Amino acid sequence: MSEILFCKGGGCTAKLGAGVLSHVLELLPKPEKDENLLIGYDSKDDAAVYRLTENLAMVQTLDFFPPMIEDPYLFGKIAAANALSDIFAMGGEVKTALNIVCFPESMDLNILGEIMRGGSEKVIEAGGSLVGGHSIADESVKYGLSVTGVVNPKKMWANNQGKVGDKLILTKKLGVGIICSANRIGEASKEALQEAITSMITLNKQAAEIAKKYEIHAATDVTGFGFLGHLHEMMDGKLSCRIISKEVPILNEALVYADEFYLTAAAQKNRNYVEEFVHFENISFAMEEVLLDPQTSGGLLLAVEANDAMAMVREMREAGLPAVMVGEITEKKDVEIWVE
Repeated sequence: MSEILFCKGGGCTAKLGAGVLSHVLELLPKPEKDENLLIGYDSKDDAAVYRLTENLAMVQTLDFFPPMIEDPYLFGKIAAANALSDIFAMGGEVKTALNIVCFPESMDLNILGEIMRGGSEKVIEAGGSLVGGHSIADESVKYGLSVTGVVNPKKMWANNQGKVGDKLILTKKLGVGIICSANRIGEASKEALQEAITSMITLNKQAAEIAKKYEIHAATDVTGFGFLGHLHEMMDGKLSCRIISKEVPILNEALVYADEFYLTAAAQKNRNYVEEFVHFENISFAMEEVLLDPQTSGGLLLAVEANDAMAMVREMREAGLPAVMVGEITEKKDVEIWVE
């Protein structure tokens, strides 16, 4: 089974680089402005939001990728959690999901059944209903979901509406890309891999539900573009921020594996994408790589009203979430992202 499912570019490491993707999107024809389309692809946000009524909007997203671990059931859970996360990152509620499947006809269908079983369990846990999907015969396995949710448009979270003075809260540890890379060559410990898997299969639903009790100005989930890539999009050319590296939550052994150069090509794409916007002040190479590491089913990155930040972190920690205040937003400066 491991030989069949093995993929050297699985999870969110398989995504196109942000720079390439931005160039392609710029070439697409622009439709006439629809006042009910509150968030589209042009904002680099996590999902599209379309207003249906004054107090109801539809949230749409999709995500799929090749396997990054050998267990098909766990892969299904991870892929589904990753796709569902975009709804939570907008402050929305999951309603329906459709399977997206690429699968070789020559492969054991029990493997596909296990992938879809894992995905279905996560959709149910998220509060949604799996209502169908689409499959094609392919040379390699790929799986994910198209997800529809709802949100009150007056309470939705965009990724670029942070304010000066906001505290930046990260709700999951970084390093899953590095650990999965080490695992593919047999160098990751069982403990490190299990911690990464546990993080990836954990929905962002609970973190989002807690965050809704507080004043959130902006939100995103940290996935393929890495912590710094998504942070750059959050600043949107209008703000800057200061990150305290020692506060950033990191999975056990991720820094060790980064020092051993168990890295991903996607992390280098992320470095190329953000390097002109980031200044590292006495930061180790391993720490830089963790901050650039593509995350699969990563945590929420929240810009929170300063007076609410500590209470929110405390509540999340009490709920068992590894949430940490990692920095703050400042007025725009020459350096967009200062990491110290």
